[in-house]
Amino acid sequence: MKIAIDAMGGDHAPMAVFEGVRLALAEFPTVEFVLYGEESLKEDSLFSHARVSFVSCSEVILGDEEPKKAFRKKDSSLLQAVTAVKNNEAQAVVSAGNTGAFMMTGTLINGRINGIDRPPLSPILPTKNGKGVLLLDAGSNMDAKPEHLVQYAIMGSIFSEKVLHKSKPTVGLLNVGTENKKGTKLTKEVYPLLEASPVHFVGNVEARDIMDGICDVVVADGFSGNILLKSIEGTASTLLSMMKDEFTSNTRSVLGALLLKPKFKALKKKMDYAEYGGAPLLGLNHPLIKAHGSSNGLAIKNAIRQAIDFGNSNVITSIEETIKKEGK
Repeated sequence: MKIAIDAMGGDHAPMAVFEGVRLALAEFPTVEFVLYGEESLKEDSLFSHARVSFVSCSEVILGDEEPKKAFRKKDSSLLQAVTAVKNNEAQAVVSAGNTGAFMMTGTLINGRINGIDRPPLSPILPTKNGKGVLLLDAGSNMDAKPEHLVQYAIMGSIFSEKVLHKSKPTVGLLNVGTENKKGTKLTKEVYPLLEASPVHFVGNVEARDIMDGICDVVVADGFSGNILLKSIEGTASTLLSMMKDEFTSNTRSVLGALLLKPKFKALKKKMDYAEYGGAPLLGLNHPLIKAHGSSNGLAIKNAIRQAIDFGNSNVITSIEETIKKEGK
Protein backbone atom coordinates (compact mmCIF):
# COMPACT_ATOMS: atom_id res chain seq x y z
CA MET A 1 0.00 0.00 0.00
CA LYS A 2 1.09 3.56 -0.71
CA ILE A 3 -0.14 6.58 1.27
CA ALA A 4 -0.10 10.12 -0.19
CA ILE A 5 0.82 12.75 2.42
CA ASP A 6 0.30 16.53 2.25
CA ALA A 7 3.62 17.60 3.78
CA MET A 8 2.64 21.30 3.91
CA GLY A 9 -0.66 20.85 5.77
CA GLY A 10 -1.06 21.69 9.46
CA ASP A 11 0.12 24.19 12.05
CA HIS A 12 3.37 22.31 12.64
CA ALA A 13 4.16 21.25 9.08
CA PRO A 14 6.43 20.01 7.72
CA MET A 15 8.35 18.79 10.78
CA ALA A 16 5.34 17.17 12.50
CA VAL A 17 4.51 15.44 9.23
CA PHE A 18 8.08 14.17 8.91
CA GLU A 19 8.00 12.89 12.49
CA GLY A 20 4.68 11.15 11.89
CA VAL A 21 5.98 9.44 8.76
CA ARG A 22 9.10 8.28 10.60
CA LEU A 23 6.93 6.75 13.32
CA ALA A 24 4.75 5.13 10.67
CA LEU A 25 7.77 3.67 8.87
CA ALA A 26 8.71 1.83 12.05
CA GLU A 27 5.18 0.65 12.79
CA PHE A 28 4.05 -0.33 9.27
CA PRO A 29 7.00 -2.10 7.58
CA THR A 30 5.27 -2.82 4.26
CA VAL A 31 3.68 0.59 3.61
CA GLU A 32 5.18 3.16 1.22
CA PHE A 33 4.77 6.92 1.49
CA VAL A 34 4.85 9.71 -1.06
CA LEU A 35 5.05 13.23 0.33
CA TYR A 36 4.00 16.35 -1.56
CA GLY A 37 5.57 19.70 -0.70
CA GLU A 38 7.91 22.55 -1.52
CA GLU A 39 11.12 21.75 -3.39
CA SER A 40 13.34 22.60 -0.39
CA LEU A 41 11.87 19.75 1.66
CA LYS A 42 13.52 17.04 -0.42
CA GLU A 43 16.83 17.72 1.31
CA ASP A 44 15.55 16.16 4.52
CA SER A 45 17.11 12.82 5.46
CA LEU A 46 13.65 11.25 5.52
CA PHE A 47 13.73 10.96 1.74
CA SER A 48 16.75 8.70 1.77
CA HIS A 49 14.48 5.94 3.08
CA ALA A 50 13.65 3.30 0.49
CA ARG A 51 9.90 3.48 1.20
CA VAL A 52 9.60 7.27 1.03
CA SER A 53 9.42 9.35 -2.14
CA PHE A 54 8.88 13.05 -2.79
CA VAL A 55 6.92 15.12 -5.30
CA SER A 56 7.74 18.80 -5.57
CA CYS A 57 4.84 21.29 -5.60
CA SER A 58 5.09 24.99 -6.36
CA GLU A 59 2.05 26.16 -4.36
CA VAL A 60 0.84 25.97 -0.77
CA ILE A 61 -2.73 26.32 0.52
CA LEU A 62 -2.87 28.47 3.63
CA GLY A 63 -4.89 27.42 6.66
CA ASP A 64 -7.36 30.32 6.38
CA GLU A 65 -7.64 30.36 2.60
CA GLU A 66 -11.08 30.26 1.01
CA PRO A 67 -11.76 26.76 -0.44
CA LYS A 68 -12.69 28.09 -3.90
CA LYS A 69 -9.49 30.12 -4.07
CA ALA A 70 -7.48 27.17 -2.76
CA PHE A 71 -8.94 24.87 -5.41
CA ARG A 72 -7.41 27.05 -8.13
CA LYS A 73 -3.94 26.20 -6.84
CA LYS A 74 -3.57 23.14 -9.01
CA ASP A 75 0.07 22.55 -8.07
CA SER A 76 -0.46 22.71 -4.32
CA SER A 77 0.62 19.85 -2.08
CA LEU A 78 -2.98 19.22 -1.04
CA LEU A 79 -4.44 19.01 -4.55
CA GLN A 80 -1.58 16.91 -5.82
CA ALA A 81 -1.91 14.42 -2.95
CA VAL A 82 -5.67 14.10 -3.47
CA THR A 83 -5.21 13.74 -7.23
CA ALA A 84 -2.67 10.95 -6.70
CA VAL A 85 -5.35 8.85 -5.00
CA LYS A 86 -7.81 9.63 -7.80
CA ASN A 87 -5.22 8.41 -10.34
CA ASN A 88 -4.51 5.24 -8.31
CA GLU A 89 -0.95 6.37 -7.65
CA ALA A 90 -1.72 5.92 -3.94
CA GLN A 91 -4.46 4.13 -2.02
CA ALA A 92 -5.26 6.81 0.59
CA VAL A 93 -4.38 10.40 1.44
CA VAL A 94 -3.66 12.17 4.74
CA SER A 95 -3.64 15.94 5.29
CA ALA A 96 -3.66 18.18 8.35
CA GLY A 97 -4.21 21.23 6.18
CA ASN A 98 -7.11 23.54 5.38
CA THR A 99 -10.31 21.62 6.22
CA GLY A 100 -12.57 23.44 3.75
CA ALA A 101 -10.09 23.03 0.92
CA PHE A 102 -9.60 19.36 1.79
CA MET A 103 -13.33 18.68 1.68
CA MET A 104 -13.82 20.60 -1.57
CA THR A 105 -10.87 19.05 -3.38
CA GLY A 106 -11.68 15.61 -2.05
CA THR A 107 -15.25 15.83 -3.29
CA LEU A 108 -14.61 17.49 -6.66
CA ILE A 109 -11.55 15.44 -7.59
CA ASN A 110 -12.45 12.01 -6.19
CA GLY A 111 -16.22 12.18 -6.57
CA ARG A 112 -18.99 10.85 -4.35
CA ILE A 113 -20.10 7.25 -3.95
CA ASN A 114 -23.26 6.59 -5.96
CA GLY A 115 -26.25 7.46 -3.80
CA ILE A 116 -24.36 9.68 -1.35
CA ASP A 117 -25.49 13.30 -1.50
CA ARG A 118 -23.16 15.00 0.98
CA PRO A 119 -19.95 13.48 2.33
CA PRO A 120 -19.63 14.15 6.09
CA LEU A 121 -16.47 14.89 8.05
CA SER A 122 -16.32 12.18 10.70
CA PRO A 123 -13.94 12.64 13.67
CA ILE A 124 -13.69 10.26 16.60
CA LEU A 125 -14.58 11.91 19.90
CA PRO A 126 -13.04 10.69 23.18
CA THR A 127 -15.17 8.65 25.57
CA LYS A 128 -14.76 7.52 29.18
CA ASN A 129 -14.29 3.89 28.11
CA GLY A 130 -11.46 4.86 25.75
CA LYS A 131 -13.21 3.40 22.68
CA GLY A 132 -14.32 6.70 21.17
CA VAL A 133 -17.49 7.63 19.30
CA LEU A 134 -17.68 8.48 15.61
CA LEU A 135 -19.42 11.80 14.87
CA LEU A 136 -21.08 12.46 11.52
CA ASP A 137 -21.21 15.34 10.51
CA ALA A 138 -18.67 17.60 12.23
CA GLY A 139 -19.14 20.58 9.92
CA SER A 140 -18.83 19.49 6.30
CA ASN A 141 -22.47 20.41 5.59
CA MET A 142 -24.16 23.06 7.73
CA ASP A 143 -27.64 22.16 6.50
CA ALA A 144 -28.96 18.64 6.13
CA LYS A 145 -32.10 16.81 5.09
CA PRO A 146 -33.43 13.68 6.80
CA GLU A 147 -32.09 11.42 4.05
CA HIS A 148 -28.61 12.84 4.56
CA LEU A 149 -28.61 11.84 8.23
CA VAL A 150 -29.74 8.34 7.28
CA GLN A 151 -26.78 8.15 4.90
CA TYR A 152 -24.50 9.35 7.71
CA ALA A 153 -25.83 6.61 9.98
CA ILE A 154 -25.22 3.91 7.39
CA MET A 155 -21.70 5.12 6.56
CA GLY A 156 -20.77 5.59 10.22
CA SER A 157 -22.02 2.14 11.14
CA ILE A 158 -20.07 0.47 8.32
CA PHE A 159 -16.88 2.42 9.09
CA SER A 160 -17.14 1.63 12.81
CA GLU A 161 -17.56 -2.06 12.10
CA LYS A 162 -14.90 -2.51 9.45
CA VAL A 163 -12.23 0.04 10.46
CA LEU A 164 -12.80 0.59 14.19
CA HIS A 165 -13.65 -3.10 14.68
CA LYS A 166 -16.87 -2.58 16.65
CA SER A 167 -19.36 -5.43 16.47
CA LYS A 168 -22.90 -4.28 15.66
CA PRO A 169 -22.15 -0.59 16.38
CA THR A 170 -24.92 1.41 18.00
CA VAL A 171 -26.12 4.64 16.37
CA GLY A 172 -27.63 7.61 18.21
CA LEU A 173 -29.24 10.83 16.96
CA LEU A 174 -27.95 14.01 18.62
CA ASN A 175 -30.88 15.80 20.24
CA VAL A 176 -31.97 17.90 23.23
CA GLY A 177 -33.77 14.99 24.87
CA THR A 178 -34.16 11.25 24.57
CA GLU A 179 -37.89 11.29 23.76
CA ASN A 180 -38.60 10.60 20.09
CA LYS A 181 -40.91 13.63 19.75
CA LYS A 182 -38.31 16.15 20.91
CA GLY A 183 -36.04 18.32 18.81
CA THR A 184 -36.16 20.22 15.56
CA LYS A 185 -38.23 19.51 12.48
CA LEU A 186 -35.20 17.68 11.08
CA THR A 187 -34.68 15.35 14.06
CA LYS A 188 -38.39 14.57 14.32
CA GLU A 189 -38.54 13.65 10.64
CA VAL A 190 -35.39 11.55 10.60
CA TYR A 191 -36.16 9.53 13.75
CA PRO A 192 -38.58 7.04 12.09
CA LEU A 193 -36.30 6.83 9.05
CA LEU A 194 -33.40 5.76 11.27
CA GLU A 195 -35.65 3.22 12.98
CA ALA A 196 -36.37 1.68 9.57
CA SER A 197 -32.75 1.85 8.36
CA PRO A 198 -30.29 -1.10 8.43
CA VAL A 199 -28.37 0.22 11.46
CA HIS A 200 -28.60 -0.54 15.17
CA PHE A 201 -30.40 2.70 16.07
CA VAL A 202 -30.71 3.36 19.82
CA GLY A 203 -32.70 6.59 19.63
CA ASN A 204 -31.94 10.17 20.62
CA VAL A 205 -28.82 10.93 22.64
CA GLU A 206 -27.99 14.09 24.54
CA ALA A 207 -24.64 15.83 24.24
CA ARG A 208 -23.89 15.35 27.95
CA ASP A 209 -24.05 11.56 27.60
CA ILE A 210 -21.93 11.10 24.48
CA MET A 211 -18.57 11.00 26.29
CA ASP A 212 -19.95 8.26 28.53
CA GLY A 213 -19.90 6.03 25.45
CA ILE A 214 -23.68 5.77 25.19
CA CYS A 215 -23.35 4.86 21.49
CA ASP A 216 -20.66 4.07 18.93
CA VAL A 217 -21.88 6.48 16.25
CA VAL A 218 -23.69 9.79 16.68
CA VAL A 219 -25.34 11.53 13.71
CA ALA A 220 -26.16 15.22 13.44
CA ASP A 221 -26.37 18.03 10.93
CA GLY A 222 -23.00 19.73 10.40
CA PHE A 223 -23.96 22.85 12.37
CA SER A 224 -24.91 20.95 15.54
CA GLY A 225 -22.09 18.45 15.10
CA ASN A 226 -19.46 21.16 14.80
CA ILE A 227 -20.72 22.87 17.96
CA LEU A 228 -20.53 19.54 19.79
CA LEU A 229 -16.99 18.91 18.52
CA LYS A 230 -15.69 22.38 19.43
CA SER A 231 -17.39 22.26 22.85
CA ILE A 232 -15.72 18.97 23.72
CA GLU A 233 -12.32 20.14 22.44
CA GLY A 234 -12.58 23.39 24.38
CA THR A 235 -13.79 21.76 27.59
CA ALA A 236 -11.05 19.13 27.52
CA SER A 237 -8.32 21.71 26.88
CA THR A 238 -9.59 24.08 29.58
CA LEU A 239 -10.04 21.30 32.15
CA LEU A 240 -6.52 19.97 31.65
CA SER A 241 -5.10 23.51 31.84
CA MET A 242 -7.00 24.25 35.05
CA MET A 243 -5.80 21.00 36.61
CA LYS A 244 -2.21 21.86 35.71
CA ASP A 245 -2.54 25.30 37.31
CA GLU A 246 -4.03 23.88 40.49
CA PHE A 247 -1.42 21.16 40.89
CA THR A 248 1.48 23.58 40.45
CA SER A 249 0.09 26.31 42.73
CA ASN A 250 2.15 25.34 45.81
CA THR A 251 4.63 22.77 47.10
CA ARG A 252 1.96 20.52 48.63
CA SER A 253 0.01 20.46 45.36
CA VAL A 254 3.17 19.63 43.40
CA LEU A 255 3.92 16.67 45.67
CA GLY A 256 0.35 15.44 45.28
CA ALA A 257 0.59 15.83 41.53
CA LEU A 258 3.76 13.72 41.44
CA LEU A 259 1.95 10.89 43.20
CA LEU A 260 -0.98 11.11 40.77
CA LYS A 261 1.16 11.63 37.65
CA PRO A 262 0.44 8.16 36.14
CA LYS A 263 -3.31 8.76 36.52
CA PHE A 264 -3.08 12.16 34.89
CA LYS A 265 -1.13 10.69 31.97
CA ALA A 266 -3.83 8.07 31.48
CA LEU A 267 -6.53 10.75 31.57
CA LYS A 268 -4.68 12.96 29.10
CA LYS A 269 -4.26 10.02 26.76
CA LYS A 270 -8.01 9.34 26.81
CA MET A 271 -8.75 12.99 26.02
CA ASP A 272 -5.99 13.56 23.46
CA TYR A 273 -7.13 13.81 19.81
CA ALA A 274 -3.67 12.58 18.80
CA GLU A 275 -4.55 9.10 20.07
CA TYR A 276 -7.61 8.80 17.83
CA GLY A 277 -6.03 9.56 14.46
CA GLY A 278 -7.83 11.70 11.92
CA ALA A 279 -11.34 12.26 10.64
CA PRO A 280 -12.34 10.28 7.54
CA LEU A 281 -14.25 12.15 4.85
CA LEU A 282 -16.79 9.42 4.20
CA GLY A 283 -18.91 9.01 1.09
CA LEU A 284 -16.13 9.50 -1.46
CA ASN A 285 -14.70 7.02 -3.95
CA HIS A 286 -11.31 6.86 -2.18
CA PRO A 287 -10.09 6.96 1.44
CA LEU A 288 -9.31 10.50 2.62
CA ILE A 289 -8.24 11.24 6.21
CA LYS A 290 -8.23 14.77 7.64
CA ALA A 291 -5.79 15.05 10.55
CA HIS A 292 -6.28 17.75 13.20
CA GLY A 293 -4.78 21.11 12.19
CA SER A 294 -2.52 21.20 15.25
CA SER A 295 -1.38 17.58 14.84
CA ASN A 296 1.97 16.55 16.26
CA GLY A 297 3.96 13.59 15.00
CA LEU A 298 1.93 11.07 17.00
CA ALA A 299 -1.34 12.42 15.60
CA ILE A 300 0.00 12.22 12.04
CA LYS A 301 1.15 8.64 12.64
CA ASN A 302 -2.26 7.65 13.96
CA ALA A 303 -3.98 9.38 11.04
CA ILE A 304 -1.76 7.28 8.76
CA ARG A 305 -2.77 4.16 10.68
CA GLN A 306 -6.39 5.03 10.15
CA ALA A 307 -5.77 5.63 6.43
CA ILE A 308 -4.14 2.20 6.16
CA ASP A 309 -7.04 0.50 7.93
CA PHE A 310 -9.51 2.41 5.76
CA GLY A 311 -7.65 1.52 2.58
CA ASN A 312 -7.41 -2.17 3.50
CA SER A 313 -11.12 -2.45 4.27
CA ASN A 314 -14.03 -2.71 1.87
CA VAL A 315 -15.86 0.21 3.49
CA ILE A 316 -16.46 2.07 0.23
CA THR A 317 -17.87 -0.98 -1.55
CA SER A 318 -20.05 -1.84 1.45
CA ILE A 319 -21.44 1.70 1.62
CA GLU A 320 -22.24 1.71 -2.08
CA GLU A 321 -23.97 -1.68 -1.90
CA THR A 322 -25.97 -0.79 1.22
CA ILE A 323 -27.09 2.61 -0.12
CA LYS A 324 -28.11 1.02 -3.41
CA LYS A 325 -30.08 -1.68 -1.60
CA GLU A 326 -31.87 0.86 0.58
CA GLY A 327 -32.56 3.16 -2.34
CA LYS A 328 -31.55 6.21 -0.31
